[in-house]
Amino acid sequence: MAFKPLHDRVLVRRVKSDEKTKGGLIIPDNAKEKPAEAEVVACGDGARKDSGELIAMSVKAGDKVLFGKWSGTEVTIDGEELLIMKESDILGILA
Repeated sequence: MAFKPLHDRVLVRRVKSDEKTKGGLIIPDNAKEKPAEAEVVACGDGARKDSGELIAMSVKAGDKVLFGKWSGTEVTIDGEELLIMKESDILGILA
């Protein structure tokens, strides 16, 4: 992939959601919510303080993260739908 986010931006790939409920009911596409869980694909170098000092990123490629429902900008890169968001839009890292 030929894309590197800048500054404190993060490129993520949504994790696929389940097609069925635990009880076995099939969820139609129009009733599904987009998952708020993703895998980090790439990260920028980090934000900068007013003094110019680099603030390191808290996430790295391969991390599984949760993000806010309305976070990020949807983009298509190499035919794949991804999201670009600021690191501050990420709520936490899944262990």
